[in-house]
Amino acid sequence: MTAATATSTANGAVAVAERAATPRRVCIALPGLNRVRRGAELAMESLATELIGRGHEVTLIGSGGESAVEGATVRRVGVVDRARFRGWPSLPPMRSEYVYEEFTFTPGLLREVWRGDYDVSVTCCYPWTNWALRSRRGLPHVFVTQNGDWPCQRRGREYRFFNCDGLVCTNKVYHETHREAYRSTLIPNGVDTSRFTPGDGDREALGWPTGVPVVLTCAALIPSKRVVEAVEVVSRLDGVHMVVLGDGPLKAEVEEAGKRLLGERFRRQTLKPAQMPEAYRSADALLHMSMDEPFGNIYIEAMASGLAVVTHDWSSTRWIFDDAATLVDSTDLDGTAEALRAVLDGGGPMGAEALHAKADERYAWRAVGRRYEAFLEEVISA
Repeated sequence: MTAATATSTANGAVAVAERAATPRRVCIALPGLNRVRRGAELAMESLATELIGRGHEVTLIGSGGESAVEGATVRRVGVVDRARFRGWPSLPPMRSEYVYEEFTFTPGLLREVWRGDYDVSVTCCYPWTNWALRSRRGLPHVFVTQNGDWPCQRRGREYRFFNCDGLVCTNKVYHETHREAYRSTLIPNGVDTSRFTPGDGDREALGWPTGVPVVLTCAALIPSKRVVEAVEVVSRLDGVHMVVLGDGPLKAEVEEAGKRLLGERFRRQTLKPAQMPEAYRSADALLHMSMDEPFGNIYIEAMASGLAVVTHDWSSTRWIFDDAATLVDSTDLDGTAEALRAVLDGGGPMGAEALHAKADERYAWRAVGRRYEAFLEEVISA
């Protein structure tokens, strides 16, 4: 596929979306669907909601029996939770507890895919889910780089077996890298701008301290998110409190660092998805230290909520935010602390209402859903 063709594919999405789409039967599969509501699952649920609202039939295949998506067909498949596999050997292709969990999901997924009636399948999981969905001949398959573009690079081992009929790239870097190899399009994640809005938060309802500056970090507690480094940054700021929302393998390490460096100024907790808008409205700044994100739902959720963001400066964050965030070299902890202090003292580069307006224009799910609809139609019709 040439670069010119791929570019026209990406740009042509808008033109296709302007005409009425044929109702399609879309299968979306993830091990955690209908059971947990993490980043990838929430994104796929939001996509399903938009597609159903535009007249399409959506089947969600996951390990839970009930879905938050009104109108979706639910298919429940048994799975062994990833927590059971922590500490198990890491070897190709079973490289992590996530892949072990996905492997246990595969037998049931195969049964559902082969007996279902679909026009296109969608996932963001590799290898097992991608392989299972592609095993049904004649069913076009779309892969979303929700969890990264590492499968698409096909650099030996199990990655050499990756393929798809359509690739949704969630950031500009991924699209520039893969548009010549795959039928691809550039579609960011979306945000519900009717839920994530500016306003006064209720810290008491969340159990947060009042009358003090609060820095929020929302991330899985894994090495790449650099949450311990975020704690070190906040510890350089006198009187500033920190709330970490997240869980994961590094929970003990993060809590130890928080208690040691911040004492009573540190709090770690998990919240339900319905509580997240209140969390953003209750904080004074969002600090995110990750240096490489497939997209970062928290970025646009914070933006829509009018919350100032301090995060690592790289091509993807520059594309997502433009001038709407404070971008730093997050490897420089002292410099990051200085930038965070400036935001806490004087606010970010945009006010809350301007941030919300920008998020609504660029990332509202109603617009993102139209672009997905157009690309799915293109893949089905190819």
